[in-house]
Amino acid sequence: MALEPTRSAALPRILIVDDEVAIQRFLHAILDKGEFSLHRAETGHAALAAAAAVRPDLILLDLGLPDLDGVEVIRRIREWSPVPIIVLSVREREDDKVNALDAGADDYLTKPFGIGELLARMRAALRRAIRTLPEPVFRVDELEVDLPRRRVLVRGEEVQLTPTEYELLKFMVTHAGKVLTHRQMLRQIWGPAYVEQPHLLRVNVSNLRRKIEPDASRPRYILTELGVGYRLKEG
Repeated sequence: MALEPTRSAALPRILIVDDEVAIQRFLHAILDKGEFSLHRAETGHAALAAAAAVRPDLILLDLGLPDLDGVEVIRRIREWSPVPIIVLSVREREDDKVNALDAGADDYLTKPFGIGELLARMRAALRRAIRTLPEPVFRVDELEVDLPRRRVLVRGEEVQLTPTEYELLKFMVTHAGKVLTHRQMLRQIWGPAYVEQPHLLRVNVSNLRRKIEPDASRPRYILTELGVGYRLKEG
């Protein structure tokens, strides 16, 4: 196991799992600015040991590891830890992204990626990890979802949703900023028997967008992750 801690243990602990030296150096160069305590693992087994020993606040994980596939690493970590996991991978196929997210990854970035986007997604994942329960009232721009009262308002005007549309929006609110796969959403809203019926999800998301988006053809709140699922914009 290769570990390389830097900075204070009081800072958010980031575990970088990648066997490419060039990527490790690149990530250290952009992240080692005093905001994080950085740790490193170069194999899947080393990542599992480091996750248990370091108890990181966030894991940046490559899928192409020399011993264990990254998806298997995600599954094993998810057996005991809810730590946010952001996949950084050269794999661009939709099924690779879906498999990683279904296994429990919180986000997925394809290499090469922008530094600004990586940092933004890391901050969002760390914020979500701090929140143990969603805020009673979710707000983003002109959209407001009052969970205790089951009310949805756009520009201060109440919007009438069907029970299914509301449960779908509520599920996205409680995971705002996180990529949710089609299968995750179908399983949550309709049940395991419906995970192979994506048309149900498409129809309800389309109806929901018509009711809450300023322009349903250019969604501002419910963002599409092409071929993978959806992400609700964070407030």
